[in-house]
Amino acid sequence: MANSDSTLAVPASSASPLSAKKENVIPASSKIAVHISSSFNELTESRQELLNRIQSLKTDLQSWRYKLDGQVKVYRDELSDLKKSLNVEVEQLRSEFQELKTTLQQQQEDVTASLRNLGLQDASEETKEAEDVKPDVNNEENAEDLPKDNGKDTEE
Repeated sequence: MANSDSTLAVPASSASPLSAKKENVIPASSKIAVHISSSFNELTESRQELLNRIQSLKTDLQSWRYKLDGQVKVYRDELSDLKKSLNVEVEQLRSEFQELKTTLQQQQEDVTASLRNLGLQDASEETKEAEDVKPDVNNEENAEDLPKDNGKDTEE
């Protein structure tokens, strides 16, 4: 009987922990459910915060793009105006340069005409005239010498 008492005691002691485990299991599952619910709420809040931040960043980006587009338009307009102004100035300079060129040509023609009226000539014109005169004189002298020589030969 001692054996039966000891066997009865063992099952009795093992029956107590099972009933205690069952009692602990229910509160543990409710603790897990509370923890899961709490984690889910935290995740939901975190997700909402992230969505809000993303939306805020999208709004900031759109605002930044709008401002940048405005600045680009302003700069393009300024560059266009500067280009037009530069083209006008270049055309004015070309016109003034052409007027100066025409004026200088006219002044050169006037100076040349004044020098001719005074009886002066350019050194290059004098040289040309001197060269033109020499061949004529040589040709006349050669022409006179040739008949004389030819005439002497025939008279002899």
